Amino acid sequence: MLVLSALLLAGCASKTNTHTAQERQTPLTKASPAHVSQAWSMFTESAASHYGVDERLISAIISVESGGDPDVVSRSNAVGLMQIKASTAGREVYRAQGRHGQPSTRELRDPAKNIDIGTAYIHLLQQRALAGIRDPETLRYATIVSYANGAGALLRTFSRDRDRAIAMINDMSPDEFRRHVQTRHPAAQAPRYLWKVNTVYRTI
Repeated sequence: MLVLSALLLAGCASKTNTHTAQERQTPLTKASPAHVSQAWSMFTESAASHYGVDERLISAIISVESGGDPDVVSRSNAVGLMQIKASTAGREVYRAQGRHGQPSTRELRDPAKNIDIGTAYIHLLQQRALAGIRDPETLRYATIVSYANGAGALLRTFSRDRDRAIAMINDMSPDEFRRHVQTRHPAAQAPRYLWKVNTVYRTI
């Protein structure tokens, strides 16, 4: 478990996009992903049930994004446990819920609200942009990559037509999809992020 934590921390330090946290100690340096998952289980369980999202996936994203530290803020102002950017994912969730504007930094620092918004965003990804992906494992992989780098960037590696892209994904096995991300995704960090979150997912 210590090796896993070290690998995850080394990978996180190399991230340079929205989800790059400030360089500082987080609970992940002292606690395993399973411990982080347990620490926030009351909120992840509720959000998972409400939105129909895999609770282990929520917990894995929290472990990789913030190490379970609700006060982490990235260089590009992604905030909290699930590293939500108010102007992108936060605004999209608000719009889907019929609300105006975007969440405040104070709201995103609140663990319960951060997890609720992050899980709502995962739900939107799976029910809209990634809708139609049939294999559950492939859907999980696609969700992880889309959470970090956007669904559009992922789908365009297959086709600019969403329906054709989904059909091409459905013709692949999960391993073939993973290899496609490794070789075709324009963001160098995408395959690393997929590996990190999926590795934690399997340990929780």
